[in-house]
Amino acid sequence: MKEMSSGQQPQKHYGITSAISHAPPREIDNQYTKKLSDAMKPFGVFEDEDELNHRLAVLGKLNNFVKEWISEISESKNLPPSAVTNVGGKIFTFGSYRLGVHTKGADIDALCVAPRHVERTDFFSSFFEKIKLHEEIKDLRAVEDAFVPVIKFKFDGIEIDLLFARLALQSIPDNLDLRGDSMLRNLDIRCIRSLNGCRVTDEILYLVPNKENFRLTLRAIKLWAKRRGIYSNMLGFLGGVSWAMLVARTCQLYPNAVAATLVHKFFLVFSKWEWPNPVLLKQPEDSNLNLPVWDPRVNPSDRYHLMPIITPAYPQQNSTYNVSTSTRTIMSEEFKYGLSVTDEILQGKTEWSKLFEPPNFFQKYKHYIVLTASASTEENHLEWIGLVESKIRVLVGNLERNEYITLAHVNPQSFPGSKENRSENDFVSMWFIGINFKKVENAESVNIDLTFDIQSFTDTVYRQANNINMLKDGMKIEAMHVKKKQLHQYLPPELVQKKKRVSFATGWTHYTHYQNPHVPCFTQNRTGIQFRQITSPQIAYLFCSSRKNTSSPPQPQLVDGSPAPNASPAPTNQGTSTPDTSSSKLPSADEPSSY
Repeated sequence: MKEMSSGQQPQKHYGITSAISHAPPREIDNQYTKKLSDAMKPFGVFEDEDELNHRLAVLGKLNNFVKEWISEISESKNLPPSAVTNVGGKIFTFGSYRLGVHTKGADIDALCVAPRHVERTDFFSSFFEKIKLHEEIKDLRAVEDAFVPVIKFKFDGIEIDLLFARLALQSIPDNLDLRGDSMLRNLDIRCIRSLNGCRVTDEILYLVPNKENFRLTLRAIKLWAKRRGIYSNMLGFLGGVSWAMLVARTCQLYPNAVAATLVHKFFLVFSKWEWPNPVLLKQPEDSNLNLPVWDPRVNPSDRYHLMPIITPAYPQQNSTYNVSTSTRTIMSEEFKYGLSVTDEILQGKTEWSKLFEPPNFFQKYKHYIVLTASASTEENHLEWIGLVESKIRVLVGNLERNEYITLAHVNPQSFPGSKENRSENDFVSMWFIGINFKKVENAESVNIDLTFDIQSFTDTVYRQANNINMLKDGMKIEAMHVKKKQLHQYLPPELVQKKKRVSFATGWTHYTHYQNPHVPCFTQNRTGIQFRQITSPQIAYLFCSSRKNTSSPPQPQLVDGSPAPNASPAPTNQGTSTPDTSSSKLPSADEPSSY
């Protein structure tokens, strides 16, 4: 091992492994970074100075409200005047605003921290009533029974989601640091959950080498993920904190790189990442508080997580537990596509704008499932689609468990129902799911019934709506089969028109076919077309082949019996192995040495 010269400073170590490269940026790297920043501006990812100052002013007012309210509560609970004067209270921000990567018009995630004598019931009663009287507060609503209880409102035009946590302290000073694990002692689980967002956000910022490079890189990656349709924790893709942790890990591996280089390295690292090895920003620590943490050695269910990205603050959790086989496949292919585009950009062959081009989802598959949620009033519709969207990953899971399905790709964007496909007074939202089927070898005709997969999903949604007393007259869900050529009946023409472009080979598009519910099925054999009536409503998929050549795989057939173009090989469900949990350590996140 080489000895370090007396004038040479040791390189600071970030993350759980040493850096891949400490190379400083070149002038051309700075030029590419400037071009990257310019390419993002048309998408509204940067706020101007006035907008930033407006947010600061609103947060300042909200912080004063909190202090004033806590003083009033303290006085009503007969605390001594000296204690009331010094009781404090504070608003903390987290999420994209705290990370410094929020976009124009984005909401603010905030946390109200109160001392131990202030109850959660006080927050949802007296504080709610206090801000209700303020003229700048609009659209005020409380969601007290949520997993993480929240009060939502608009304050002078800015949407705010405000959580609550009380600490086991007599007072809350302005210089309070929430990063210490001791803050979690003697707290109920709802307070711990509420604190988690702030603690994770602060820890991410603490663990990155250069905050400005991190922020610009994260802005680029978030914009890319949204444009490519893979930004949605609810639907099984990644949410904001997960993208932030992937970018933070990239920054740790290339601590001196600027944003243009980091974006390229991001795609390089995660296009080669061997999932389900977890992404960790630091070694997990045990604080002896007996809180449940992500640990596949102890928790068998953790061994089945497909794409674990572990939060750095105690109690460590997997932020990507919603990821499915399909969504991981889709994201992995997008990482590869992003690498190919950034390779071209850094070789001067194309511009950054290409990275932010959306895919043509509606040309990717031959057939789709259209999921519609409708209600008779706008208020009911907003409530209904929130529940339906939160359960779509249940439908994706049902489809994935079907032995003949290799991929179920949900588009995170919802679309309003067209006038032709809804009642005049209904409010309708639609989601589209592209389906790939497995190639069936040595079979003349295979009938795949998706009725159960879809029916169990709709039953789940209706049951949940009943349980929370949400279900009202006019609330409906429907799922139907639509061929690619029929999409124009549901969507604007610019969304379904085929675009001419050189595309990166993703291996997703396969010629697979299933039938419409409530229609006859046709199969092709040696003597011609046979008619077979399906007696029960179902979505069916048929693979048919000629008897003349039994050695070749089945030939896909269209409904009318005409042959479809040759199907490309179906992707295999790779990477579903679980981390090795036999050792006493958590699975490592070693990166390939060839970077």
